[in-house]
Amino acid sequence: MIPVTKPYLPNREKLNKYIDGIYERQWLTNNGVLVQELTRRLEEYLGVENLLLVSNGTLALQIAYRALGVSGAAPGEQPEAITTPFTFIATASSLKWDGIEPVFVDIDPETWCLAPGNIEAAITPNTRAIVPVHVFGNACDVEAIDIIAKKHDLKVIYDGCHAFGVKYKGESLLKHGDAATLSFHATKLFHTAEGGAIIFKRKEDLERARKMINFGITGPEKIEEIGINAKLNEFQAAMGLCVLNEMEQNLEARAEVWQRYEKALGQTLRLQAKHQALDYNYAYFPVVFDSEEKAVRVATALKENGVLARRYFYPSLESVDCLDAKVEQPVSKDIASRILCLPIFDQLAQSDQSMIITVIEAELKA
Repeated sequence: MIPVTKPYLPNREKLNKYIDGIYERQWLTNNGVLVQELTRRLEEYLGVENLLLVSNGTLALQIAYRALGVSGAAPGEQPEAITTPFTFIATASSLKWDGIEPVFVDIDPETWCLAPGNIEAAITPNTRAIVPVHVFGNACDVEAIDIIAKKHDLKVIYDGCHAFGVKYKGESLLKHGDAATLSFHATKLFHTAEGGAIIFKRKEDLERARKMINFGITGPEKIEEIGINAKLNEFQAAMGLCVLNEMEQNLEARAEVWQRYEKALGQTLRLQAKHQALDYNYAYFPVVFDSEEKAVRVATALKENGVLARRYFYPSLESVDCLDAKVEQPVSKDIASRILCLPIFDQLAQSDQSMIITVIEAELKA
């Protein structure tokens, strides 16, 4: 079976050298040498400051909510955050898990990111934050969202899990907002097997979050925060350093796959409209069909030929019962019903990709 993605596995000998160092130092976690090195190198590679490594992307969101004061409420109040229904479940469930009510507003029909024009009507006295998603690595309208947030004194936490290495107007897209979060799950463009990061605008927020991810402990006999265990360990950091060492060859291979898809399918299927000032990372190749029936039929045909395409992101999250959403979001629901993400990873053979394209073209003619 050809999966929708494969984890990038770096050179084993280089990974073993990092692991040998872990054994020699016997320092496995608690801000070890490799975690410190990876933090420095990621800040340099991404062109950001105030980066904090954490154990996964969901905890990255939850720590950001708490460090920025979005979580928590006076008795009788229900903190709310405005977010998109067209995203992975963790964006919304992390809010719900942390006692924050996700309030969904609809997406832009071309970019598939949160539409700024829909935000203000959803703001209430309990709104604490806006949580947009750079969907498939595409840039949200960061300027418009920033204006709204400042006008209403709201925090902005970007879910940037797809936006590793993406640049917007020549700078890291992750520099926008009060915080931006990343997932380093094994299926991501850059990964540490499991892991994540938060990039804060302000150093004081970073320092508060740093305490939170270690149970609130700041010394052998000192506890300053209500915290949790969200630390990245040395083995995860070793994987991350090796993957980062080979990032350029990974990106080049994925770009070739992405461009072959675009050349073959870009004129017959609807693609995401990316911002003109965006330097993309080729993390995903989503396509939208003209009906749900056709999207499902293509996915079935691909599976019969040993190919797994995924309906990212289906269903639109306002339709998920446990999230208790009250208003249907028609654009998100429509796009979610007709979308497929096609396989893209550095090892995807050109012959396999040609077969995938052939199957899709045959179904479109049927």
